[in-house]
Amino acid sequence: QVPLVESGGGLAQPGGSLGLSCAASGNIFSISSMEWHRQVSENERELVAAIFDDSTTTYSDSVKGRFSISRDGTKKTVYLQMDELKPEDTAVYYCCVRGRQWSGNSFIAWGSGTAVTVSS
Repeated sequence: QVPLVESGGGLAQPGGSLGLSCAASGNIFSISSMEWHRQVSENERELVAAIFDDSTTTYSDSVKGRFSISRDGTKKTVYLQMDELKPEDTAVYYCCVRGRQWSGNSFIAWGSGTAVTVSS
């Protein structure tokens, strides 16, 4: 298993900033990507940002230039810095980590979600 521990989030005013973090542990041989998604409807999660094993990053158009994804030296903790927040950024944010375990099996792990509310 690969448990993910998320922290951060909370309440911010429009134009403000918040940060999220997600730490992966357990049976991990390698990580191919670390991602942040957000729930945009009951049945849909939107990819917000991702960082890949080669350190390349990708962002949704809605957050490009405002959000920044990074990871620590161990490459098992991922961060999302959210600046210039807008009310439409309000959502539950989920961390997702994809990789391979020591057995050779691939895995996809999801965090339990952390709420972000942007409101004046």
